[in-house]
Amino acid sequence: MSVPSMPSSPARRELWLFLLFALVVIGAGIGLRDPWPADEPRFALSAQQMAESGDWLIPHRGHEIYADKPPAFMAMQAAAYEVTRNWRIAFLLPSLLAALGTLWLVYDLGRRLWDHRTGLYAGVALLCVFQFVYQAKRAQIDPMVTFFITLANYGLLRHFLTGPDWRMYWLGCFAAGLGVITKGVGVLALLMFVPYIFARSTHWNFVAAMKDSAWRWSGGFAALLAAIALWLAPLALAVSLHPASEYQAYLHDILFKQTAARYTDSWDHQQPPWYYLGVILSGWMPLWLTWFGTVPAWARALKARDARILLPLAWSLFVIAFFSIPSGKRDMYIMPVLPMVALACAPYLSAIVERRWFRVLALVLLVALGTVLAGAGLHAWSGHWKFANDLAKQRGFDGGGAALWSLLIALGAWLLACAAWFRFARAAHGLVAGFAGLWLLWGLWASPLLNDSSSARGLMQQAGAMIGPDAELALVAWKEQNLLVADRKVAEFGFVKPAHAQLGEAIRWQEAKPDARWIFILADAMAPCIDPAKSRYVGHANRREWWLFRSDAVAEACRGGNVPAPRKEVDAEAE
Repeated sequence: MSVPSMPSSPARRELWLFLLFALVVIGAGIGLRDPWPADEPRFALSAQQMAESGDWLIPHRGHEIYADKPPAFMAMQAAAYEVTRNWRIAFLLPSLLAALGTLWLVYDLGRRLWDHRTGLYAGVALLCVFQFVYQAKRAQIDPMVTFFITLANYGLLRHFLTGPDWRMYWLGCFAAGLGVITKGVGVLALLMFVPYIFARSTHWNFVAAMKDSAWRWSGGFAALLAAIALWLAPLALAVSLHPASEYQAYLHDILFKQTAARYTDSWDHQQPPWYYLGVILSGWMPLWLTWFGTVPAWARALKARDARILLPLAWSLFVIAFFSIPSGKRDMYIMPVLPMVALACAPYLSAIVERRWFRVLALVLLVALGTVLAGAGLHAWSGHWKFANDLAKQRGFDGGGAALWSLLIALGAWLLACAAWFRFARAAHGLVAGFAGLWLLWGLWASPLLNDSSSARGLMQQAGAMIGPDAELALVAWKEQNLLVADRKVAEFGFVKPAHAQLGEAIRWQEAKPDARWIFILADAMAPCIDPAKSRYVGHANRREWWLFRSDAVAEACRGGNVPAPRKEVDAEAE
């Protein structure tokens, strides 16, 4: 395959306009909210402690080591803070940059394998996928690991299909290693070898002709190990210099329990084998609408032995199958597949979006989704929808949640307006504009609207106001967002430690200065030691009730920290 020339000035202009458009869509709302559960506060808290302590190698959650994930993503958040000095920007910046990088990689692969127009269609198709943008606007690890896996695929595909290009091959293997130290699954990029070896051995078209060189091929393995060693080597050194049991346990957990053990014996997020079919039908909207045209085109391409379609499609199926085997599944696990699926769709999209059937589907989707959102908002506004009333009460919205229902109505109205403006003739444009508007409204309207209740910012400000600026505060049975957004330095007694053990230590801490110290506690952890009648109710946040108490609320039997274990824990120990 001939090497494509650099894009012309009009092509470069289109690329930059596309990336600017993506920046606006994904970046809207950055700086307007704090981290939201479930995962964002955990990572942001670890990043904050990295920046404050200078220990960027082993992440912590409070004073305990956090061993569920490698530290790479949290370190990137901490690095973003060192640049921006603003946590509301810094905690989301790595996801934004990773998403933009992924879009550029998909574009450039499409350009090199086909042409500039195909590359743009690949990028636009990916940007339209609900799951991709939703995760890109969240501070989770998955956008970052998606970028590294896509970078690995980028290097491998350039070598396999447009090469030989050994530097790109080594880059791909190195990127796979970076994916490993980000989440562990980066090595899945190397599954691209399977369809490549098949296509090469059976003489498919567009496979690069190259002379084998054992040392060059083995250089990829060395690049993989080098990337992993960037983290693992200093970690092993730190553990050897600090032979404390918690460091040894961290090394064991991160290398074995959180990788092989989590895959072979999943202990959370139990789902059936067909779970990802539902994820694709819901989260990959509207990309899968094009499959009514791309699937026959893929069949023709595979029959013509086109390796440009075989490699990304086969790799995608392998990854989905890999994540379908264990019982533990989450929707974002298959997110790294999306760039390769968008790439495989791209050569046929310019024709598909002009087809009558696609324009009908696009228009129906706009009208249906707009009607559902606007109808739900109007029904909630009427006050006769119990679910909506309960949600508004849980969120602490004034006026029965009128602001939230206005957002739903606005979202639905925007989609219906796009359907009316672009109509049947330009339904594909309407789909792009409709989804872009949804994300802009969500980022600029929903982020500040939901922030206080979602992030616990409002709850912790309320707690601070109740105890006064000079009081000391401790947390019991806390969540990461409570520590992250507290308005003062707080005491905590562990996160994974049982709540009754935390409470016992907190009571002893409080008794040292009973007039100045308050304890912030989850309602479920109060009995039998804390008297609600002598405590102060703070509020409801993140589906939980929270209270404050001073030493006079502690039952006599529990003074001195003599807090009994719950009956179910005693029974478990007896068994």
